[in-house]
Amino acid sequence: MEFSISNKSKKLVLGLISIGALLAIVGIFTMGEGEDKFQRIMANFLIDGFFFFAIALGALFFLALQYATETGWYAYVKRVIEGVAGYIPVGAIILLIVFVVLSLTHGGHIYIWMDPDTVANDHIIQNKSAYLNVPFFLIRTVIYLAVYYIFYRGFRQRSLLEDQVGGTDIHFKNYRKGATFLVLFAVFSSTSSWDWIMSIDVHWFSTLFGWYVFAGMWTSTMVVLVILTLHLKKNGYLPKVNDSHIHDLGKWTFATSFLWSYLWFSQFMLIWYSNMGEEVIYYQQRIEDFKLLYFTMFIINFALPMLMLMSREAKRNSGILTFVGLVILAFHWVDVYMMVVPGSIGSSASISFFEVGLFLLFAGVFIYVVLNALTKAPLTPVNHPFLDESIHHEI
Repeated sequence: MEFSISNKSKKLVLGLISIGALLAIVGIFTMGEGEDKFQRIMANFLIDGFFFFAIALGALFFLALQYATETGWYAYVKRVIEGVAGYIPVGAIILLIVFVVLSLTHGGHIYIWMDPDTVANDHIIQNKSAYLNVPFFLIRTVIYLAVYYIFYRGFRQRSLLEDQVGGTDIHFKNYRKGATFLVLFAVFSSTSSWDWIMSIDVHWFSTLFGWYVFAGMWTSTMVVLVILTLHLKKNGYLPKVNDSHIHDLGKWTFATSFLWSYLWFSQFMLIWYSNMGEEVIYYQQRIEDFKLLYFTMFIINFALPMLMLMSREAKRNSGILTFVGLVILAFHWVDVYMMVVPGSIGSSASISFFEVGLFLLFAGVFIYVVLNALTKAPLTPVNHPFLDESIHHEI
């Protein structure tokens, strides 16, 4: 069945973009007199650019994971996963622009290791300068984004070609490419999180940070996939999606929420227990200046899925899944906010008109790009070798 963007969806996208742009403009004009407006604007572009790109990247990872493990249940909803991954080209361009602008402005007071004057007076940054320098940073960023785009485009083209030619050759090629991507992703998902996020707190590091960022990415992706699948089914698309498909997506949302919570606690507990000054400063900033927001974010992202998605029935209930999904999606955005803002803007930061407006604007663009990607191909893959198994999936 061919998908088309409904007028209701178009109005939603237009409303989000319009309201978001208006709030962002109001937010700019209401910023404090002594505030560094450029720093705040760029910090939020980094937050939203990374958050929505990470959702699309998580979809690409999840698609590659299904290929590499030769999973059968997902085949009928494969185009939904591809649609979310379709934001990768747009998200990559936005992120690249953000990093180039920050590089040209000596880090915009966000990446202080880009500022020559700061580096000249900081021996810790000097010891990291072989890795943390602008040319090498941009080269790595281009490599990350290029690899993600190349694999996305390859998976997408082979998926469409499979509809035409059938057989198993393309399936086994995707199997090999999926395994290759997972190896590269295992490295790049960590190193890119070090480069783009952890280097904001340049004096601090954590060996769990890459895994922690990845877990948040994966949870956000599963939320978007389950909400989008429910939306399509409700509107008459994907008629053969059954409770078992929804249940599996719900289980992934539940499981990845616990993975994120486990890594949050592991990182916090190990640093608290060791009590080393160069490590605990990361949490001191967040607990002293953002205690309510920081711990509320953790409690909701951990407790809400645990309390509301534990049962089998809840994982099949569209209302519960949508409510829980939207709430934890918002608070995983807060998680990214808390990774960026304390080390860049500091204690004066707050979530106001500009932050909300820019998030809504990005959300509108993201939704449009994903829905537009879904219009480019039939929602049901025709010749996938596991399609029949997926249609008759029961758990």
